[in-house]
Amino acid sequence: MDIKQRISIFIFVLGSIALANAQEILTVQDAVKIALENNYQIKTARNELKIDALGTTPGQAGMLPQVGANLNDNNTIQSLTQVRNDGTVQDRDNVKNSNFNYGVALEWTVFDGLRMFANYEQLKETKKLGEAELKQAILTTVGEVMITYYDLVQQQQQLSALDSTLIISEQRVELAQNRFTIGKASKLEVLNAQVDLNTDQTLMQRQQELYKNTKTQLNEQLARDLKIDFKVIPEIFVDQKLVLDELETKVAEENPQLQAVKINKRISELELKQIKAARYPSVFVTSGYNIGNSKSELGFAISSESKGFSYGFGATLNLFDGFNQNRNEKMGKVALENAEIAIAQQEQTLISLVNTTYQTYLTNISLMELEERNESIAKENLEITMEKYRIGIIPTIEFRTAQLNYINASVRLSNAKFQAKLSEIVLKQLAGNLEI
Repeated sequence: MDIKQRISIFIFVLGSIALANAQEILTVQDAVKIALENNYQIKTARNELKIDALGTTPGQAGMLPQVGANLNDNNTIQSLTQVRNDGTVQDRDNVKNSNFNYGVALEWTVFDGLRMFANYEQLKETKKLGEAELKQAILTTVGEVMITYYDLVQQQQQLSALDSTLIISEQRVELAQNRFTIGKASKLEVLNAQVDLNTDQTLMQRQQELYKNTKTQLNEQLARDLKIDFKVIPEIFVDQKLVLDELETKVAEENPQLQAVKINKRISELELKQIKAARYPSVFVTSGYNIGNSKSELGFAISSESKGFSYGFGATLNLFDGFNQNRNEKMGKVALENAEIAIAQQEQTLISLVNTTYQTYLTNISLMELEERNESIAKENLEITMEKYRIGIIPTIEFRTAQLNYINASVRLSNAKFQAKLSEIVLKQLAGNLEI
């Protein structure tokens, strides 16, 4: 390596360091934190939960009295002609009458077949359903962010491998040109080296394009400026200690989708209870306080005032409604049966998905270990082949084969690590305990 090459490499290294320092190092924890703060789906789910929480009150369930105020002010101006029993006639124009009343009234249903209590419990279950939906939205968003993040890591690793082989291809072109100059190689060897270099440059540009587009995708998931540039961590670390039995237990206890269908069953039970409440009478009490004042320019009483309390109670009972009560109860029981079926179906689906994903997880870990050995062998083989090629004891095609084997081994290794990490993320999502 001559002095110009050394200077070029030194400048390249300094430039890479400066670029790395200028870019944000985004960890997966930082990405998840930003997503939890900014993601639109999570914000929407949180607002929906707030609505459910605000509606979970005794008043919303109909357990509290209704109190209202009323005010009426009625006035009339009339022209009247009256003929009395004694034959006298009274004729008046523009006679004014006024009636002014105001007060407060209370109405309270004190018994409705326990429907109000079932309604209140249903509101509580609806809030729990909102919490499960929020948890599912968080798990889905965090899973998507982590998958995109580690996809970037593997793409960054592939860029690094392509960059290394690109340097090798450039050195090969330079070496072939030098050998051609001194008459130890043909022009064909130079042309082949240049074609392979161009191929590697094309692969590099495609990979850079994919890398930039995936960065944009991650920024979109984080709901931030799409043009923010950043770097990700250099390596993927896979949790290799997941146990199938533990995962199945956590799915049954913590999976938000399964929890949601269980809550829906409880809601169906409470709805049936409310339907059955219609068989019982509804009892209500009323009370109020009213003040009235009336004036009349014509009549036996010119003015009158009144004020005082009023109270009472009442009851209603449905005696016959065209057999609708029986039909509604039967439909409620069928809905409850469907809710039980939904639980069994969801449990089977989730357990099946956990088992198949776990098998994929084990396979990916095994492939990851295998590809690590392959990459190490391919790298050693490339180094030996490079030395042989420099001294001219192997043909160009053998060198290119070793070079491609190394690239492919590096790509397969990074992809195997990513696939193993992907399986890990999906398993933890299903278990409802994705580490955030």
